[in-house]
Order: sequence, then structure tokens, then C-alpha cells
Amino acid sequence: MNHNEAPIIVGLDIGTTKIAAIAGRKNEFGKLEILGFGRANSSGVLHGQVLNIDQTIKAIQAALENCAQSNPDLEINEVYVGIAGHHIKSLQTRGDIVRQDADIEISRAEVEQLINNQRKTFIPAGDQIIDVIAQDFHVDSNQNIKDPVGYNGVKMGANFHIITGDRNAIRNINRAVTRSGLQTKDLVLQPLASASAVMSELDMEAGVAILDIGGGTSDLAVFYDGILKHTAVIPFGGENITNDIRLGLGVLKTQAEAMKVQFGSALADEAKTNSFITIPGLKGMPAKEISVKSLAQIIQARMSEILDFVTYHLKQVGLDSRALNGGIILTGGGSQLKHLIQLTEYATGLNARIGIPNEHLAPNHIDELNKPMYATCIGLILKGYNDYDQHHKEFKERFVKLEVPANLKKKADAAPEAPVAAAPVMEKPIEETKETVNMGPRIRFWDKFKNNLIELFKEEEDQVIR
Repeated sequence: MNHNEAPIIVGLDIGTTKIAAIAGRKNEFGKLEILGFGRANSSGVLHGQVLNIDQTIKAIQAALENCAQSNPDLEINEVYVGIAGHHIKSLQTRGDIVRQDADIEISRAEVEQLINNQRKTFIPAGDQIIDVIAQDFHVDSNQNIKDPVGYNGVKMGANFHIITGDRNAIRNINRAVTRSGLQTKDLVLQPLASASAVMSELDMEAGVAILDIGGGTSDLAVFYDGILKHTAVIPFGGENITNDIRLGLGVLKTQAEAMKVQFGSALADEAKTNSFITIPGLKGMPAKEISVKSLAQIIQARMSEILDFVTYHLKQVGLDSRALNGGIILTGGGSQLKHLIQLTEYATGLNARIGIPNEHLAPNHIDELNKPMYATCIGLILKGYNDYDQHHKEFKERFVKLEVPANLKKKADAAPEAPVAAAPVMEKPIEETKETVNMGPRIRFWDKFKNNLIELFKEEEDQVIR
């Protein structure tokens, strides 16, 4: 497709901790150019489910305003929306149709008819079908066909993966989007959107599990032999880890989140025993010292629980380390925890890596867009382009000519910036005593030299003990 002759598609990720809106268009090389980007802190959403519509609307509008500021020429009317939450379920079905003329090749319309027939599948009262995904087709005695168009035969059928959700939860999402002045183009399961953004065709062929660790839930999608085998929503995410830290260490939620991001580790064995974090006291109360190792133990306990769910679901579908040669791809905001790859490999026996949505992006975008937390949004745009290419949905014929705004491009020939310490979340910045963590330019040369001496004597003591 020629540049500026493709539609601008917008992905809207309504999460528990953030709401992100990203607008993109494919260039002449088939890569996504980001034309608008905005995010806002989420409120009114719990475990991926919209509970307070008014608060969610305000958060969506804030994200849209930030997106409009990034590119004032951008006009947003329709959005692809990600959906997750405890209410999401899936089931396997099988469907067939008998063809009227076996000598005529199977057409795309017949395949669509077979898929649409599955939308009549009986599901529990109060649920609604979100998506019907064909896994593999069969024509007469020919099995495991990926695309039956062009075959001929008497009977055509397929195995299907049907995703359902609570009708009220779906209605709340649509209502929040509509009252924000937008129209929902389609609802897409978040792990499927994230998967399309971070994996390749080779990953699908080899067999891979995508674990999207969000704020309220962790979403799992398993692919094997080029087809989707299983989806699941695990009811724990980054917010649960933060709450565990808050309750376990007796700190405020903002302090717990700051400690998790700055000093948190998914492996307690990697945390230094003699390192402590100093938390400012409230209203004249004395400061509190918290062990970095205790912090890591809390994080590891909750992350291990999430990975136990992953192992359980993989066993349910008969896939293990011998089948999934592609291992596990970790994405979402929670995937940025230190040492999470090592814990995942230890807990599941599978190779692991962080999935970032740069494979489908055009070069020279700002680094912020390459973060795992935006994989869902990028995947929603890719889902829109799949609908456009396959003519599954109608798009406006009049396309607007827009260029990537300068604020979403990397600065050319710019001098590298000095590392800047993250802005403190609390009244006072978190400090660490007895062994100071490197916090950027605030550390003096003598502090670094002293720490190296401490490490040197520590290593010698360890050798003597052995």
C-alpha cells in the first residue's frame, strides 16, 4: 500500500493502572508509523474490568487529550479496544457444513459462513461471545488445513476457539468508550493483541506462550504449530504485588509502588542481605528501615504464584518445555521487574525473554513506544489492519495525509543525555543505607569507592567460609 493511502487506526488500552491511546498507519514498507500517542493514569477500572464508568470516561478523555497534544492534526473517531478481566472465558468447539457442489472450489464466503455459524454456539446466560477463532480446518478426509480456500470437497469443518465475556462488563466498556465521544470498532482480547505485537511467524511455528503482565491481570495466550491453542486470564498482576508490599511492609501504596520499581527484584537470592531502604516517617514519626531482601521475597512469592498458573494452563493443553521451543515471551508493564526472566525459566522450565513491540514499528520512533507496556495498543492497531486487509470491516475511503510528529521521533545527531534519577513519588526520595544503590549523578566518587571495598572484603569472607 502507498504511504498516506492507508487508514489511520487507533488502539485504546483500558487498563487497571493506565489508559493508553496510540494512532498508527502502515507505511509503504508495511511498518507502523505512530501518528499520535497519549496516556493517562487509570481510575474506575479494577482487575481489567470497568466498575466506575464516570471515572473511566475522565481517564479516557485525558489520554485522548494527551494524544491530541502529540499531533493536533489527528482526528480520532473509531477505536479498537482491548478487553481482559476475571470474567473472560474460553471454550473449544467443532463445526461443519455440507457443501452443495463438491466440484467447485471452496470460497472465502463459505469459510466466513462456517465461522459465523459458531456465534450461535450455546454459552451460559449472561455471557457474550467476543471472538471466534478458527484453529485448523478439514475438508473431507484432509486434516490440519490452515486455509481451505481453493480446496474442493463435500464437507468442510474446523476446530474453533471461542472467547466469551460477561455481558455487563462488555456493556460497561462500550458505554465508557461511547460517552467519551468515540465508537468501538471492535473488542479484542488483550493477550491476542499483545501477542501480535511481540511475536513473529517463526515464534508461532516453534510454539510459544505470551504472558502479558498488566496492572490488574496477567493474560496468557499459547500458540503451537502456527495456531492459537489456548487463552487464559490470570487474576493477578502488578497491582497485587504492590498491595502485597503495602500490607507486608506496612507502607503507603505510593511508597510500595516506588520501592517495587526502584529496588524490586523477582529473585530474593539476588537481593543483598545487608541493604536497607529508608522510608520517611509520617507526621513526626521515626523513619522506617526496610530490607531489600524482604521486599524481593514478597515480589517473588506473588510472581511465583502467577507462574504456577502459567504452568497449570500449559499442562491443561498438553504443552510443556519439549513442545514450546519458542519458550515464554514476557510483556506488559509488569515484565520490567528485575530478574523476572531468571525466575520464569526456573519456575516453568522454559526459555524466557522480554517481548517489546518494535518488530512491527517503523524505525526512529522514541524509546517510550518500544516499552512492553504498550504492546497491547500496538497489537490493536495491527488487528485493525488485518481487518482492513481481509475486508472484515468497512473503513473510510478518504484518508488524511499526516506525517509522524517530531515529538514522536528520535532526535537526530543529538548528544547523549546524562542519566537522570527518577522523580521521587514520596515526600522525600527513597534512600538506602548500609549499602547504597546507584541512583545516578547523586552518588559521589568516594561512595562508589567505599562500596567497591565493601564488596571486595565480602567476597574474601565468602571464600574463607567455603
